[in-house]
Amino acid sequence: MSNAEHLATVMVDALIAAVERGLDVVPVVADSTSTAKISPFIKAFPDRLVNVGIAEQTLVGTAAGLAIGGKIAVTCNAAPFLISRANEQVKVDICYNNTNVKLFGLNAGTSYGPLASTHHSIDDIAIMRGFGNIQIFAPSCPLECRQIIDYALDYQGPVYIRLDGKALPQLHDETYQFVPGAIDVLREGTDIALVATGSTVHEIVDAAVALAAQGISAGVIAIPSIRPCDTAQLRQWLQHYPAVISVEEHNVNGGVGSLVAEVLAEGGCGIPLLRLGIADGEYAIAADRAATRARHGIDAENVVREALRICKGA
Repeated sequence: MSNAEHLATVMVDALIAAVERGLDVVPVVADSTSTAKISPFIKAFPDRLVNVGIAEQTLVGTAAGLAIGGKIAVTCNAAPFLISRANEQVKVDICYNNTNVKLFGLNAGTSYGPLASTHHSIDDIAIMRGFGNIQIFAPSCPLECRQIIDYALDYQGPVYIRLDGKALPQLHDETYQFVPGAIDVLREGTDIALVATGSTVHEIVDAAVALAAQGISAGVIAIPSIRPCDTAQLRQWLQHYPAVISVEEHNVNGGVGSLVAEVLAEGGCGIPLLRLGIADGEYAIAADRAATRARHGIDAENVVREALRICKGA
């Protein structure tokens, strides 16, 4: 695996390997073969892919039917259309009926950049957290992504995996082992905790390095497993810090910042929390990734700025 890799490519490699080891995996796409980078799978198993056309409700219903028939159904399409356009089918056909479907939300967050709000997915975690009995994951690097997918394909039940739409470098070495629910502590610190999920973990990693150069010891905590989530473990890691900043390419409501707030509040931890994300009542701007993250304050530079302000009591 190369140092930086597109997570959709990781997904396709994992699906091919799963079929080769005997799993009855059937990907379903909604005319989203290019988005899913699924061509290698089609070449290897031309009779296994189902393309329903641009009909996301049908995509999800078909996947549910395949799962009821004993298949491991996998949906591969853009997160905004999977979650918004097929919302009722995800809720009823997948979650309520507990079907064995793995939902891949591709190009999540603002990965589509200039295509703007119709193509941005900044509410998917909030929506999925509102649905019952579906596991929710957001990998931050290729190695973690592969391990999450392998776990999901072996797990019996619905799963949502939020995948970024850009190539991401590795954050872990080969000794890393994903554990459902576990918190991933990438760096320990004493002055402030930085928490993120998915691709924004890279922003807080970079921010922690920059803060160290200025004498601030920042802990870096990733949450790849949103449901299940070992909230007791998360609280244990957070409760010794004077302050916490959460960072996400998602609305500040319902995502990782909300999860952290719930953990701190329910644990009786009187620790200040700053949630960085797409602000309440706003949509992400139409721009490339760097401009979008800078505008909404979820890039490493702004994390450093806010952490210094908090730590210095400004």
